[in-house]
Amino acid sequence: MGSFLSPEHLIGTFGLIGIMVILFAECGLLIGFFLPGDSLLFTAGLVTAGGIAHLSLPPLWVLMVAFSVAAVLGNLVGYWIGYRAGPAIFNKPDSRLFKTEYVERSHAFFERNGAKTVMLARFVPVVRTFATVMAGASRMDVRRYAGWSLAGGILWAGGVTALGYWLGQAAVVRNNLEVFILGVVVLSLVPIAVEYLRQRRRGGTGREDIGRGRTSADRTDRAEGA
Repeated sequence: MGSFLSPEHLIGTFGLIGIMVILFAECGLLIGFFLPGDSLLFTAGLVTAGGIAHLSLPPLWVLMVAFSVAAVLGNLVGYWIGYRAGPAIFNKPDSRLFKTEYVERSHAFFERNGAKTVMLARFVPVVRTFATVMAGASRMDVRRYAGWSLAGGILWAGGVTALGYWLGQAAVVRNNLEVFILGVVVLSLVPIAVEYLRQRRRGGTGREDIGRGRTSADRTDRAEGA
């Protein structure tokens, strides 16, 4: 599966539309949390800069616009899923792909950072997939959500792609592509490690927050029903 999900394979096989679909899934569909968004964006920038000779993509500005649109649309769909599914999201049992800890980690991140989590979570793998569903399930104001989502989508999708393009013009990067792509993957995991250590220091995983979030959502549902 590792080679199948490698950025070069995905870009060479699916092209621009395929990348947009992958970004959409990672940003809005629960099953997309394992997809390599960060390294895919970075590698797309490298390709556009001519850093990977056997691959080609449209100009940088096209990528930045297309990827930002895909990321924002994914978030809006994720919000809708969370809004419609409501508290049931918190009760989903563990499976091979879905783990309760993913929900707990994302909810704790959301509780600590508030509305700006929608933007900050863009840069945290796994959390960016689940935090958008949390926003919908907790009935976050849709206009605030859309504003933070737009800002985050542009900063993440456009910024990481532009970074890959800029670095891709340097000979040292072109000659050591695998090392730099691996470095992007490692850097993308740093926020997860920080979040894990914070939770360990607090001596919990956020289950209490999940319970409070579920109760709050239940009260909101009853109020709307009334």
